[in-house]
Amino acid sequence: LERNDFIIEKQKAELQRIEETKRHKEQQVSLAEQELKQVKAEIRTDKLKSAATDVATAITSSVGSLFGSGKLKELEHNIEQLHQEIANRDKATDELKIQMQQMQEQHGRQIRNLQGIHNKEIEAKDKEISRLNTLLEKALCWFPLLKEMLRMEKLCYVTGFTKGMVDSLLYKKEALRCSGKIYSEEYRQRFETKNVIFKIERSPIDKNKLMLTINQQPISEWFKEQWEKLQQHLRNSVQKEQKSRGFRM
Repeated sequence: LERNDFIIEKQKAELQRIEETKRHKEQQVSLAEQELKQVKAEIRTDKLKSAATDVATAITSSVGSLFGSGKLKELEHNIEQLHQEIANRDKATDELKIQMQQMQEQHGRQIRNLQGIHNKEIEAKDKEISRLNTLLEKALCWFPLLKEMLRMEKLCYVTGFTKGMVDSLLYKKEALRCSGKIYSEEYRQRFETKNVIFKIERSPIDKNKLMLTINQQPISEWFKEQWEKLQQHLRNSVQKEQKSRGFRM
């Protein structure tokens, strides 16, 4: 397609060059025709001048001199050649326009074909996605814990666990003892842990629900406690600073 575009642009440039050459030739024809008119006018002028002295002899001599020099015939021949060149240019221009039109039509067909192929591919992908979504919905109905496992997997990654840790917690159903900072998406805050035990367990309220625990406490509750402690610490710090400056609450 890019090569076709390049060829079309090249042909447009060639067409422009031909048009410019045609205009130049037409100017030459116009100048030649003007010169021919001038020569003919000179002939008529010479005829009138000769008539004042000797009409028959002067006309014969003047016309014979002009035609004998071949100037008039040469001009007529040049004009004829220029007309022929213009006709040839017109023919070449028409042929080039036809060729450009054919290439543009071919280019358009290629684009439409590619668009058709692309649309079919998109349609096929949409059908495949729809089929997979249907299978997933069935799987979630057949295996209620699958949805919970996917939710737990996402929660573990957001919290900051590595893939190996997620595999141990979720698929091997192992407890993990570790230390470090974990992230709460709800509070947008990292909290420090030290020698704590993480585990994925069934909810005591709904057996079809899973929960991530830290030291046997649901991690959502643990995050809430840590957030409240942090807020209380900040308030105490502000109060101490205000008291040190002489303010009273």
